[in-house]
Amino acid sequence: MNTTPVINRRARQHFDIPLLLVTFALAAFGVLAVTVATYSTNDEALAVDTLLARITSSTYGQRQGLFLLVSPIAIGGMVAISYRFFQKFSGVLYLASLVLLVMVLVMGSTTSGVTGWFELFSGYMLQPSEFAKIAVILHLAKFFARKENPVTTLREFITMAVIMGLPVGLIFLQGEMGTAMVFIAFYFAMMFMGGVRLRMILGIVGGGVGIVTPYVLYLRATGSYRYDRLLGFFSPSSASSDSVYQAQNSQIAIGNGGLHGVGLFQDGTYSALNYVPQDHTDFIFSSIGETMGFVGCMVVIVLYLFLILRLLMLAMNTYDKFARLVIIGVFTMMFFHIFYNIGMTTGIMPVMGIPLPFLSYGGSNLIANMAGIGLVLNITLRKPQSRATAVDIAMMTGGVQIRRQRKKKRFWQRQSRA
Repeated sequence: MNTTPVINRRARQHFDIPLLLVTFALAAFGVLAVTVATYSTNDEALAVDTLLARITSSTYGQRQGLFLLVSPIAIGGMVAISYRFFQKFSGVLYLASLVLLVMVLVMGSTTSGVTGWFELFSGYMLQPSEFAKIAVILHLAKFFARKENPVTTLREFITMAVIMGLPVGLIFLQGEMGTAMVFIAFYFAMMFMGGVRLRMILGIVGGGVGIVTPYVLYLRATGSYRYDRLLGFFSPSSASSDSVYQAQNSQIAIGNGGLHGVGLFQDGTYSALNYVPQDHTDFIFSSIGETMGFVGCMVVIVLYLFLILRLLMLAMNTYDKFARLVIIGVFTMMFFHIFYNIGMTTGIMPVMGIPLPFLSYGGSNLIANMAGIGLVLNITLRKPQSRATAVDIAMMTGGVQIRRQRKKKRFWQRQSRA
C-alpha cells in the first residue's frame, strides 16, 4: 500500500511554514531557558568565569539541545506518511499506547511519587503517557468522524467512554494527575466539536464528578501531598509550608525579574540558588520571568498566542471531519498545557505536573509535541483548506445548528401526524 501519495506543487503551497517556524523558535528558546535554569554554580570549570563555561556546565541544557536536534525526525516522520494511514491504523497505535502504559506501571521507575518512566541509558528516560496523547487523539478523531452524530446508542456511548477511560485510569494509577487532566481536556473538546449530544456530555461530566469526589476525599484521608497542594492553593494558611513553598517562590522569582530581568547566567538568582524546585521542567516560566523579565515573558506569550491561533484557524478552515478533529485535539492539548502551566507558575492555578510545551525540559514531551505539530502539518499539506460551508461550521460547533434543524423537523412531523 502506498501511504505517501505524490504531493503536487499546489498542495505544497498549503504547507504551513509559519507554524513550523514558530514551533522551532519556541524549542530553541527552550534550550536557552533550560540551560540558564540549570547551569552549575559549583563546577570547577566556572573558576575561569566565562560564559562558555557556564553554558557547557548545564547537562540538562545539553540534553535538551540533543532532543531539539532529534525532533525534526518526529515532524518529518509524521509529515512523510499520509494522515489517512494514521486514521486507518489509529486503533493499533491506541492499543500499543495502552500496553506501554500498563508496562510502565510494572517496570517503570518512580520519581516524586509518579511511576511513569522507562529508564533507557545514561540518565535518559521515556515517558509513554506523552506519546499516548497523540495516539488517543487519533483514535478519538476516527471514532467521532464515523458519522454526523457519532453517539446514538448505548453501545457507542460505552465505546466512547472506554476509549478515554482506559488511558486516563492507567495514568491516574501512575500518579500523573496533571497529565490525566490534559487527556480529559482534549476529550471534552473533541466530543463537543465531534457532534456528541450535549446531554451525553453533561452525563459524562456528572459521572466524572461522582468519581473525582471520592478520590479527593481519599487523598484527604490519607494525607496525600496532592491534597495538600490543592489545599495550599485554596487556603494557603491551612496547608503545610512545603506545599506552598514552590508556588510562592515562583511568584517571587517572576516579580524579581522586573521589566528586563536580572540577566542570564547571574549568580544569586532564585534559579541559581534552587529556591524554585523543578525550575527547568514544570516551573521553567518562573526562571524565564526572573532572568528575562516581563519582556521575556511577553515574547514567550506572543509566540504561544501565534501558535494557538494558527492551530485554531487551521481547524476552522479544514472541512474533513477526521482531520479537523485531530487539529482540535492538538490545539486543546497545547492550549491546556500553556494556560495551566503559566497560571500555575503565577499563582492562579493549583500546582500540578504539567510542563510548558517546547520550553520545559524533557525529551518525551518535546518529541510528542513535535509529533502533534507534524500531524497538523501533514493535514495542511495533503488537504488544501477550503472555507467551510454552513453545515461544516455547525458541526464544528458541536452540531448545534444541525440539532435545532432536527428538533424543528420532528416538531413538524408530529404536527402533520396530529
